[in-house]
Amino acid sequence: MLNQPHRGATRVLAPRLVPVLLLLAVGCATSGPNKEEVQRTKEARSHLNLGIDYLRTNRVELGLREFQIAAGLDPRNARIQYAIGDAYLLKGKHAEAEMHYRRTIELAPEFHDARLNLSGLLLSQERWEEARVESAYLADSATFPAPWRALANQGWAEYKLGNAAQARSTLELARRFSPTYWPALLSLGILDMEQGRRMEAIALFQEVLKHRPDPSAAAEANYRIGEIYVALGHRKRAVNHLMAAVSSAPGGQWGTKSEEYLKLLR
Repeated sequence: MLNQPHRGATRVLAPRLVPVLLLLAVGCATSGPNKEEVQRTKEARSHLNLGIDYLRTNRVELGLREFQIAAGLDPRNARIQYAIGDAYLLKGKHAEAEMHYRRTIELAPEFHDARLNLSGLLLSQERWEEARVESAYLADSATFPAPWRALANQGWAEYKLGNAAQARSTLELARRFSPTYWPALLSLGILDMEQGRRMEAIALFQEVLKHRPDPSAAAEANYRIGEIYVALGHRKRAVNHLMAAVSSAPGGQWGTKSEEYLKLLR
């Protein structure tokens, strides 16, 4: 889960709706040796790189301003459009982020990070079929270096579309590509849990925890283990995992759910 990913009803596996900031020094294409165009390209690059620095230090508004200046100087630069999408995503403006990710893909169809972030954004909005299509396109791309990330998104979309068998096949393929990729493991655990394969689900959730996911995912894995242990009659084990969930993400979705569950068990 974007990446990832929100968990539970929705998930974003392209960094959990945290943009993939791989925008380093960028070269911008020019249509010829026109000196004015070359100068505009250089200026656009400077504003782009300054904006990236701002985003890395959580000064999103300043970064967005620099990206917009860069886009005015070089409107057909895909990396600038991607950067604007990242900034809007960080500000929680999902419609604007989607528009700029799609513009990035229009300008550069093989811009993988933009498509990955777009698929994660679509997952977060429960637009399952659109997310499946974008993820499948990316997973099938011969030049995408991390197909397990796209497959994890695709598998979750398939699961939410009601195709559990295909989802399992897709998620297992992601797992074969990258045995330690915890978003795929977490999704497989949820699938096992909901199909009554409790011990298999516990093993997968424990595997997730072993790979040190982000706090929200750790809380979710612990919460789900706790749920299973309650169903199995192991109250003490359940309480331990629910408390771990609260500790991982106090005030978050899964930390709050764990607190409420603990009150019921007391």
